[in-house]
Amino acid sequence: MAKRDDEQLAQAWQELMSRYHRVSCVLDSTLQTQHGISASEFAVLERLADAQPEHAMKMNDLGEHAHLSQSALSRLVARLEADGLVERAMCTEDRRCVYAGLTPYGLAVYEAARPTHREVLRAAQQPV
Repeated sequence: MAKRDDEQLAQAWQELMSRYHRVSCVLDSTLQTQHGISASEFAVLERLADAQPEHAMKMNDLGEHAHLSQSALSRLVARLEADGLVERAMCTEDRRCVYAGLTPYGLAVYEAARPTHREVLRAAQQPV
């Protein structure tokens, strides 16, 4: 009985991962085509848009929510910064701490991309 349960568990895991990768690919493609950002970039913009106050977070806190390594997050934020979507600033109380915050342009890009993101997620809920 345990072997059968393990096989069902493994099959459920494979189905979950397959669905996740399918939706991720559609999100990436759609967001890139329509808004010029990747799904990972959207996820960071969304975290910052939700952050209070002023749409900013410590990079360490952002890293905990972004599901990226610290170096990958740093590179992604650098790209967003180069595109004028995000700006980084040193913390005045602790020079080891860096904040990432949305620029007004970054917030506008996020708000334009949000309905597209949600539309892809809604479509993914439909039976295949």
